[in-house]
Amino acid sequence: MENELKILGETIVEAKYDIAKKVHEIRLSEAAEAQKHLISQLDEQQAIEIRANFVSLFGEALILGVDKEKAYADIEKWGKETGRFIHSLGVPLDEALKDTAYYRAFISEVIEEAAVKHNMSVRTVFASARVIDPLLDHAVYCFSLTYIHFYKESLENAKTAFIELSVPVVPLSKGIAVLPLIGNIDTERAGLLMEETLKAAKRLNLTHLILDLSGVLMVDTMVADQIFKVIDALKLLGVQTILTGIRPEIAQTVVSLGLDFSKQVTWANLQQALADIHLFHK
Repeated sequence: MENELKILGETIVEAKYDIAKKVHEIRLSEAAEAQKHLISQLDEQQAIEIRANFVSLFGEALILGVDKEKAYADIEKWGKETGRFIHSLGVPLDEALKDTAYYRAFISEVIEEAAVKHNMSVRTVFASARVIDPLLDHAVYCFSLTYIHFYKESLENAKTAFIELSVPVVPLSKGIAVLPLIGNIDTERAGLLMEETLKAAKRLNLTHLILDLSGVLMVDTMVADQIFKVIDALKLLGVQTILTGIRPEIAQTVVSLGLDFSKQVTWANLQQALADIHLFHK
C-alpha cells in the first residue's frame, strides 16, 4: 500500500498546476466584483504558484508516508504565511475559505483517476483520504487562526489611532492650549488622557491648559476622578488647568454625586477662559 500511496502522491504533485489553475479560475468566476478586484491584485502566475505549492504539500505527505510531523509542520507554515498575506490583501476570511471545498474536490478527482488507472484498491483510496483530509482541516485551522490574529491586530491599531485622535491638545498661543473632550470617557481613554495630556504639556511648554467638557456626554465619579488626577499631574508640571463647557445637566450630576469642583477654576466657555488667562498675564 505504501508504494501505491507514493504513486498517488507523485500524481498529485504532477497535477498541482492543473489543480491550482482550476481553483483559481473557478474562484475568479464566482467572486463578486469587489472581490475580483482584490484577487486580481495578485499576479495570476503568482497566485497559481501559491496554490500549486499548497497542493504539492498533500502529494508530498503521501510520498513521505509516516513522516506526519514534517507534513503538519509544512502545512502550519503555509497557513501562517498565507493567512497573513491574504489578510493584507483585504480578502474577507469567509471568502478565502471557500477555496477549501475546491481543493478537496479536485485533489479527490486526481486520486480517483490515478486509482482507476493503476487498479488500486478502495482501501488505498481511503488510506489517502485519511492522510489528506486531516491535513486540509489543519491548513484551514492554521490559516484562520493567523488571519484572525492579524485582523484583531489591525482592529487594535485602528482603535488606538482613534483614541489618540480623541485626545487632541490644540495649541492656541504661546504656552496656552485647549483640550476639547468629546463623547464618553471609559477607563482606557481615561488612561490615555493622562498620558497624552502630560506629553503635550511638556512638548508645547504649556502654562495653561483649557479642558473643555462641552462635548462630554456624562461625568461620573470615575470621569471626575480622572480629571482631578490630570489636573494634579499638570499642576506638578507648572500648568494651570481651566475647565470650560460644563453643561447644566452635567453640573446637576456633579452636585448630586457630591463631587467637589469648588477648588477648580471653571468658566462657561473658551472665550471667558482666554480672557481670564490674558488678565492673569497682564
